[in-house]
Order: sequence, then C-alpha cells, then structure tokens
Amino acid sequence: MLMNSTANETSTAPAEPEYNFAALFLGVLLILFIICGNVLVCLSVFSERALKTTTNYFIVSLAVADLLLAVLVLPLYVYTEFRDGIWTLGPILCDALMTMDVMLCTASIFNLCAISVDRFIAVSIPLNYNRRQVDKRQLFLLSTTWIFSFAVASPVIFGLNNVPNRDPTVCKLEDDNFVIYSSICSFFIPCPIMLILYCAMFNSLRRWEEARKAKLRSHMNPDGKPPCPPLLFDRSPSDSRLEDLSIYSHSECPFPRAYVENGNSIQTVAYPELKYTPHPVPQRKQAKICGRERKAMKVLPVVVGTFLVCWTPFFVVHITRALCQSCAIPDAVISIVTWLGYVNSALNPIIYTIFNAEFRNYFRKVLHLFCWREWCPRTPRL
Repeated sequence: MLMNSTANETSTAPAEPEYNFAALFLGVLLILFIICGNVLVCLSVFSERALKTTTNYFIVSLAVADLLLAVLVLPLYVYTEFRDGIWTLGPILCDALMTMDVMLCTASIFNLCAISVDRFIAVSIPLNYNRRQVDKRQLFLLSTTWIFSFAVASPVIFGLNNVPNRDPTVCKLEDDNFVIYSSICSFFIPCPIMLILYCAMFNSLRRWEEARKAKLRSHMNPDGKPPCPPLLFDRSPSDSRLEDLSIYSHSECPFPRAYVENGNSIQTVAYPELKYTPHPVPQRKQAKICGRERKAMKVLPVVVGTFLVCWTPFFVVHITRALCQSCAIPDAVISIVTWLGYVNSALNPIIYTIFNAEFRNYFRKVLHLFCWREWCPRTPRL
C-alpha cells in the first residue's frame, strides 16, 4: 500500500505534533486483531487434516501477507498517525516502510489472483487436479506471487524515493510516476483478471449443475412415465406382496411374463442387452469434485469482494492524486481510505469463520480451550 502523511508537505521545520490517542488505540487494537486472526488461520491449516488442501495453502500465503503487514508496516503507520502525520524516524526507515507497504499490499491481491487461477484449473480439469499435495504448478503460482510483489516494490528500496529537496518530516512515495505504475500493477491489472476468472468458473459450475440434474432426471424417468419398482430377487412367496407382483403386468414396465406368473417362486431375470460397467468411478469422482469446488468457492468470492470494497477507494484516490496535480483531496479522505485498506487484513479471518465450517470449528475449539484455561479454575486433586 502507498502511505501518505497528513502533514503539511511544504513545511520545513516540524511543528509540535498534536497526539492522536484515538488513532493509537484503534491502531493497536487492529494490529492485535490481525495477528490473532491470521495466526489462527495458519495454525488451523497446518494442524487440521481436513483443512490441508491446496486452496487453503494459498489462503495461508494470504494470511502471511496480512501478518507481515500487521508486524512490519502497521506499527510505524500507527506511530505516524499518533504524531499527527509527522515522520521522525529518518529517510532510510521510511524507504523500507514504503517498500514493505507496497510489496505486502501487492502480495495480498496477487495471492487472491493466484487463488482464482488455481480454482479455475480445479473447475476446468477436476480429474487432473491435486487437492492434497502442492504440486509444481501451485508452487510456481505461490513463488511467482511473492517474486512479482517484491519486483513491483523494489524501486523504492533501490533509491527511487531519494529526490532533491525531500522533506524529512513526511514519509510518502515521492515519484508520482511510480504511484501510477504500482497502482496499475498491484490493482488495476490483477482485479479484472480475477473477476473474469471467477465469472468463467461460476458459469462452468452452473452449466455442470444443469447437466447433472438433467442426466439424473433422464436416468430416473427416461420416457416421462412413472418409474417402475425394482426387480424382486431372492424373495420367498410369503415375503412377496400381491401389489408388488401385479404392477409388473403393466405395459409401462417391460418385465417378462414368467416373472409375475410363477406361483411358487420368483425367478431371477437376466437382461443381456444391459451392459454392466464395473468401475463407474470417473462420473462419481467428477461429481464429488465439483461439489467440493462449489463448496470451496462460497467463501472465496466473499474474500475477493471484501478486498475490492476495502482497497478500491484507496487506489482510486491515490492514482487520482498522481494524475491530477491540481485536484485537492482532503487529508481526512486520504486517512479514511488508508485505514479502510488496512482493515481488510482483519476481515479475512472473520470471513473464513462465518462461511467455512472447518475453519469455524477449529476457531471455536481453540477459543474454547483458551477461555477454559484462562477463566476456569482447575479442580484440585483429592
């Protein structure tokens, strides 16, 4: 993310700051919430066998980006907000902060884009998709996510911010061209790709669901007539009811007459024209896989939608400032959109808890265990 201070950029001597205790309190609370929530996400995937899927490994990568943001970026940003936007920690630390800020924001959206690519492959070729082990394709996506994120942010740490007449009391990106470049690479290119992939996936799942229902209806009732009862095998006459036998004399149930006219026993009927398939696994496997993908995709659009709601105002505001030098955007608006972007890192664990039963059960178990150890006294042994 790209930080901008609310201090007066034209000032050369730092004024006595007005300490913002509300920003300090909310910032510390947000940092703790982000750390606790995303640590639970990581622990749940690595400790619960049901959660060890390739999709959740991408979610862990996203959680790691949020954790690093809370540990490396947010404390310094909260410190600056507490001091009314005045930076006092020197230009080197400011450049490191800007680099981490841009890289981790880019890593978050690249992780979401990698998840959408992985989900698209899972829906398009479900039988060739590995769900329990990370293969070379998924390792490539994960590594590319972080390599590209660092590549986008690296110009800052390599001296892009070292411009003449730089104000040491303001920590921000000094080059407007870099603001435009990083915004396009981090947000305005990946987001349309991600949305297109999700639309294609939902259309594929909808078509698959319609075809599955039509095939099921055709198997159950191929001629539009009431289905015939199943054949009766290995039953004695005393166990056979009259209505079970008389129904086979109807014309819509083409069973042999000897089947129903035998008075002493019920014969076994063979149908040579019906071929038995000993291993109908691919259809069942495909149905199971598609059902699993449909369940997994319930939470991912919510994550993507929340990310867009939180980060779109920020990127729109800052690319507008870079493109329009005469546009006067209030400092309060910049601060609000910046805080809104950081809040997204705390919302992902909440989304997983609400929409994913496995994450919810693990969170409940951990919180219950923690509360029990903290608040419930141990019963002394007699």
